[in-house]
Amino acid sequence: MVTTINDDMFTADVIQDPYEYYGRLRDEDPVHWNELYELWVVTRHDDLVWLTRNHEQFSSQVMANDPRPAYPAIYESDTELYDYVKNYQSKMFIQHDRPEHLEMRKVLHSFFTPKSMEEWRPLVRSAIVELLDEAEAKGDVDLMRDLAVPLPVLVIAEMMGVPETERRQIRLLAEKLLNIGRGEPDRMRHLSDGMKGMDEYVTPMVEERIQNPKDDFISVLAGGEKTGVFTREQVLVNTALLLLAGHETTINLICNGTLSFMNNRDQWDLLKSNPRGLMVRATEEALRYDSPVKSITRIAAGDVELHGKQIKKDDRLRWFISSANRDPNKFENPNTMDITRWPNPHVAFGSGVHHCLGATIARVEGQEVFAALAERYPKLQLQTNEMEYQPSITFRSIKNMPVSLN
Repeated sequence: MVTTINDDMFTADVIQDPYEYYGRLRDEDPVHWNELYELWVVTRHDDLVWLTRNHEQFSSQVMANDPRPAYPAIYESDTELYDYVKNYQSKMFIQHDRPEHLEMRKVLHSFFTPKSMEEWRPLVRSAIVELLDEAEAKGDVDLMRDLAVPLPVLVIAEMMGVPETERRQIRLLAEKLLNIGRGEPDRMRHLSDGMKGMDEYVTPMVEERIQNPKDDFISVLAGGEKTGVFTREQVLVNTALLLLAGHETTINLICNGTLSFMNNRDQWDLLKSNPRGLMVRATEEALRYDSPVKSITRIAAGDVELHGKQIKKDDRLRWFISSANRDPNKFENPNTMDITRWPNPHVAFGSGVHHCLGATIARVEGQEVFAALAERYPKLQLQTNEMEYQPSITFRSIKNMPVSLN
């Protein structure tokens, strides 16, 4: 049993380098009761996969069924905002269990099939060229600001059917929604502002799509409302989910992946030798080596035993993708970046019935970015080796990333 480890998962050291902290838990106490935040921390690859595939025992309805206060603590004056945020998040389809989750996912899957997502590749490729041209013209390039942030917003805006003139508004709302999983005590204020703003923005679009459906994501959700699968509130909330999930994860894939290449120049040199031929495996290894999402939360639907630990009904759990993807029992040389690694059974997109619907479009964006950077900027360098990360338990998010192109 681990007795000397600090249970505060928001310390600067753990945020900066989650691999040492969660790797130690994986080795010494893979099903660890965190006293500070009152939750089980699960860190092994096989346990994560087992948990995700036993979705009846480990419920996704965390926001609806967890009466405990927010962690880390928020301002006491923001308790009502926390209740609003919990109610809002509980309407997201990923916060439901079967059979409701299956019916909701079926509606959305019609939009997110791998074939249909692959059709976005030409748009992604042209957008990358346009964004990099603009960044070069300015001279002062921050890969986060100039590419990683605007690219997914552009793609999501196209999916939603948002006019080009309104993309800045969508981006501002997305920045507020990204406070999910962070540790600042005032985060509920930003989150609730983003949620209310999304509702106000999307409502007239939904009204219009119900009358005049188009070939976009909001029309798919509106169609789900017509058939009774979604309520109007769920249509609005799941639009916000698309913006949040499709934005943060792709930003992190681009930045974390590029940082990994800059810190592993042998792999960068290998990618440069054949960018288009290696971009698929390179992206999979970037997803494994420094995953965009650090952890996912569940709540126990009943009493269950795991590795001799008694998990009780309504206990909270978090499984850590960062640790699972560096598990030496699953990956040879797990702390080494290797873009020829195959097979690569990482769990960056989760596993089981809640496997990420947007995995294909995220992969497309990652592949095209890494190939474009390798082709266009063979001498790409970081301007600083001191990366600052958002204080989040959910996402692995760099704050900024200034680079030199030549």
